[in-house]
Amino acid sequence: MPDTRQRTAFVTGATGFLGLNLVKLLCSEGWHVHALHRSNKGLAELTSFGAQPVQGGIDDVDALARIIPEQVDALFHVAASTSMWRQADDAQYQTNVIGTRNVVQAALQRRVGRFVHTSSVAAYGDAAFPDMLTEDSPRNAEDHWVSYFRTKHLAELEVEKGIHKGLDAVFVNPAAIVGPYDEHNWARLIRLVAAGKLPGTPPGLGGFCHVREVARAHLAAFEKGRTGERYMLGGVNARYADFVRIV
Repeated sequence: MPDTRQRTAFVTGATGFLGLNLVKLLCSEGWHVHALHRSNKGLAELTSFGAQPVQGGIDDVDALARIIPEQVDALFHVAASTSMWRQADDAQYQTNVIGTRNVVQAALQRRVGRFVHTSSVAAYGDAAFPDMLTEDSPRNAEDHWVSYFRTKHLAELEVEKGIHKGLDAVFVNPAAIVGPYDEHNWARLIRLVAAGKLPGTPPGLGGFCHVREVARAHLAAFEKGRTGERYMLGGVNARYADFVRIV
């Protein structure tokens, strides 16, 4: 007999760019979603999707363990700092590394069914920008001068420690994400282009993927992934100059 019970999920970073899109998808697929949020921003969207908002953060493992339901089917750890400013390095380490450590420990305590960790191609370091990048590409992010690259790599190591303790976890590694609910990432560049105020086009190229497809990939990782594996979410490769022209 097929399992017809309603699946349950706990999502960190639920009011962020990717978090909102993931929560919306899960609710549309019939999941009961416990959506972790720190502030009241984004609550209207969570409520309209049908999610259950849960106020809290990822800086206290004991508090997390109290609000994560026992044996949820999936914990999607989406919360992260994507800042590229050095002034935010210390706070970024606390969020991306220590925060992930806390979520892993709480997930083990609450015996979650599967842990889906939102990482990034940045976790590979400078190897993230060759002609071809695969899940098995070598990494050099551990001592990378950009905190985001370094902390996303270190966060993965925290999840790996959890796997060694019995956590059923998989990784997804998106490239640059674009789409609705973005306010702080590529949306800034898009607004500057729209207003005719972009001072110049950055050199180089990147991989771009749509946030709705990234959300679907998270669900696929839950359903079909294998413990400990990483899944690269590449999208379309484009030079930044071409990206700006399309915008």
